[in-house]
Amino acid sequence: MGKLRFCLLALALALAPQAWAADPFPTKPIRFILGFAPGGSADVVARAIQPHLEKQLGQPIVIEHRTGAGGMIAVDAVAKSPPDGHVIGLAGAGALFGNPASGEKMPYDPLKDLAPVSLLAEIPFVLIAPATFQPGSVEELIALAKKTALSIGHGGNNTAMHLSAQLFSDMAQISPTYVPYRGSQPVASDVLAGHIPLGITDIPSAIALIQAGQIKALGVSRARRTSSLPNVPTIAESGVPGYEAVGWFGVVAPAATPADIVVKLNAAIVGALNDAAVRERIIAVGAEPAPMTPERFAAFIRSETEKWRAVVAKSGAKAN
Repeated sequence: MGKLRFCLLALALALAPQAWAADPFPTKPIRFILGFAPGGSADVVARAIQPHLEKQLGQPIVIEHRTGAGGMIAVDAVAKSPPDGHVIGLAGAGALFGNPASGEKMPYDPLKDLAPVSLLAEIPFVLIAPATFQPGSVEELIALAKKTALSIGHGGNNTAMHLSAQLFSDMAQISPTYVPYRGSQPVASDVLAGHIPLGITDIPSAIALIQAGQIKALGVSRARRTSSLPNVPTIAESGVPGYEAVGWFGVVAPAATPADIVVKLNAAIVGALNDAAVRERIIAVGAEPAPMTPERFAAFIRSETEKWRAVVAKSGAKAN
């Protein structure tokens, strides 16, 4: 009996490393779910890191767009996926703090149902108008808005763009009509077509049109000017002192994803964001790479939720 037990133990020990080695993460393509339309900053950033992730992880990264509800549809799909690392999501700020801060009932709890992996990039916003729009500055726009009803397009209710538009209106003491879109790219397209007089969108979605002179940039949302649009003044220096609002995107996984898989995903993402070619591509479209550890990203989400709670509550907005 003792000899048989010894043989069985030896066999188990011999097979265990082989079983572990035969099933390393990842074992199949990884679905990367985005909550916004193709062509916007989320898409640009995801596709910038995609080749590097595929090289580091050894599997295809399949980008999948699920738009609507300020990015909540995509994040909900991630939260309800098997927690094995093969489904991850690119979550916009609004889907992680906009709706939670409002106290609105959500299909997931961002702090309990998701595993933060890393922040990807910070995205400044830009206030845009058709090239023929009469006001040529933020000051002139505010003066006009106090006399005439205007509308502002944004990337979806309770997205960071919507909250930034709300904060701008509050601080400028104007009352525009907010027009939600399914992502940032459609906002720039409708401003170009003259369907809406104003839009707040991320710089990656509008920079080509601005540089070509097809639409007008009135101000950027950062506290300081951006390197991608150095001649465009900040909204803060153009009549709204103290105004600052920056969007961001991060990667999340289902909450029960094993810690070692989260660490491996984080390492691949951080490696991509530190790659010179990837950084150059992201910076060129007006975004700023911002890798973080999972722990720091979790703390960042909590602090951002508190920061925007008052703005969301005042907006009274509901998801699309």
